[in-house]
Amino acid sequence: MARIKDSTVEAVRRGADLVAVVEERTSLRKAGSQLTGRCPFHEERTPSFSVDPAKGLYHCFGCGKGGDVFTFVRDTQGLDFAGAVEWLAERFHIPIEHEDASPADEARRSRRKRLFELLDQAASFYERMLWDSPAGSFARDYLAGRNLHEEICREFRLGLAPDGGLLTRKARERGFTHDELRAAGLTRQRGDDYFQRRLLFPLSDVRGRVLGFQARRLHDDDPLRGKYVNTPESELFVKGAVVYGLDKARQDISKEDRAVVVEGNTDVIALRQADLRPVVACMGTALTDAQLRELGRLTKRLWLAFDGDAAGSAATLRGMELAAAQGFEVNVVALPHGKDPADEPDGFEQRLASAKPYALHRTQIEAEQGGFQAVNAFLRPLADSPEKAEAVRWATDRFGMGLQLPSVRAASESALSPKRIDAEVRREHNALAGIVAHPSLVPILAELPEHHFHDETSRRLRTHLVEGAPLDEATVALLAELNARAETEGIDIQTAEELLLRLRERELKSELVHAGPEQLKELQDRLVRVREGLAALAVAATRGEGGSD
Repeated sequence: MARIKDSTVEAVRRGADLVAVVEERTSLRKAGSQLTGRCPFHEERTPSFSVDPAKGLYHCFGCGKGGDVFTFVRDTQGLDFAGAVEWLAERFHIPIEHEDASPADEARRSRRKRLFELLDQAASFYERMLWDSPAGSFARDYLAGRNLHEEICREFRLGLAPDGGLLTRKARERGFTHDELRAAGLTRQRGDDYFQRRLLFPLSDVRGRVLGFQARRLHDDDPLRGKYVNTPESELFVKGAVVYGLDKARQDISKEDRAVVVEGNTDVIALRQADLRPVVACMGTALTDAQLRELGRLTKRLWLAFDGDAAGSAATLRGMELAAAQGFEVNVVALPHGKDPADEPDGFEQRLASAKPYALHRTQIEAEQGGFQAVNAFLRPLADSPEKAEAVRWATDRFGMGLQLPSVRAASESALSPKRIDAEVRREHNALAGIVAHPSLVPILAELPEHHFHDETSRRLRTHLVEGAPLDEATVALLAELNARAETEGIDIQTAEELLLRLRERELKSELVHAGPEQLKELQDRLVRVREGLAALAVAATRGEGGSD
């Protein structure tokens, strides 16, 4: 697929209104040249979220999240960079151009657009059949029997597929071809509808675009054997890549920094109806790499709520293992055999509170299935952590095996200790914050070579400020943080210049330690000039003198 042109990215950057996008998530109010409000990424009572409309940057002093409009959309919508550009382009009506787009690429994009339109119209058709037709009464009674209310079912766009080929006829009347209907998985080769007399759950991507459907059997004489049948896999629909409900739950997952993963679609709907909101389903399969990539854009904390049999199956354990290997914190809520979350959605939060860490859950499964040797093989490679220590204690009680017990106290202290920013990196950040606030000092920054900065992100930001180099995601986040800090702390130009000179002084002192005789005099002279500059700034400060940009 051809990449989006840089000119389009810049057009979207200029044309997208960060304030308008942010205010869809949280209210902002004026605070000097900035706007402030409660952070959309974490719960807080006192506003600590700052937006700079002029520079198109945001930063939260509470949780540390920050960046530009692309970062905000990526974090709140769970999209990659290209997806964020496309989302913003659609939101602000900015045309997208691609690099070296061939006729085949354009035809492929046009076809995908048509298929998305067809699937969306099909979802609307199925919705009308469920709620507005006499044929939908049986399905409506089924939903009422599951205690799923109309409001929540409409939110998830549930529908009903009627008997025969009505959808196919309606779509053909609207100009869609038989080939498009087949590609979307909506019709069979002989021309009748693919789904008939079934309750339909639209399956969407993270942007809410319908990719296909899952159909639940309602009648005993249904010719299809499966209780649930999915759209055939196609250029749009790949079952292992779909996370059901993610388009609805993404904001809550991001804000609460957790995702509750269940097996079935009705589990998602029932729990959300009970006001447990960061809930998604893995489409009845073990977690896949593609699903974890989608979830990983929003959180690294998972609660897996499967029935007793599924929680111990080999496929499910492989999914957990994959998640743990990718750095997810995995907690397991093993339900009683035959019970689904949808059976008892109220109070489900209490079940989550009693979830077992993956290491303990897996240890207990290995003990049940393979005994001492299996537990030993599983636990030994694990890195020391409080979770491993808990699992080792359980295994020791069970088998009396002689594994070395890691220091829980040390591991806990490491996990709970506050994040320490190296003093030298902090000094670099302070100096760069002064430059962000006072761009007229960039020529002084240019005198500091890139290698004078110890922190890699600081080096990239220095190169951007001096040379206009492009920013990556981490550097945008640092720029947003320093911009907010400079505004909050009121760094004046005199302070900014002093911070730069202090940085230069640090490096000259370091170079003097390793200098040869031929370099010594020149470095000493430079250090004297820097200290004279610092002294002059100190005198100016005592006299109340200052500068401005």
